[in-house]
Amino acid sequence: MHSRCGGTSDAKDANEEVQKICDEIKSHAEDKTERKFDVFTAGSFKTQVVAGTNYFVKVHVGGDDYIHLRIYKSLPHAGSKLELHGVQTSKAHHDPIEYF
Repeated sequence: MHSRCGGTSDAKDANEEVQKICDEIKSHAEDKTERKFDVFTAGSFKTQVVAGTNYFVKVHVGGDDYIHLRIYKSLPHAGSKLELHGVQTSKAHHDPIEYF
């Protein structure tokens, strides 16, 4: 189930792989937002296949508060490294995940 190159996939419920990616990137998100998150649960996500994969993830960070993350995962031959490329704060559960 791959999206066409450049376009984002439909939103899907987060799975264990996406939660692990969020767990690895959490400290970077905290640095970027200058906040500490007690809760950091991936809700839904979209992917975009580029030279690697962009993950756009809606993350529950406590109460009614959500943030959206853009995480880049390089190709396996490049080490499958994760980089946090963007954070959108002050999101709600019903806010759609958009490309940013």
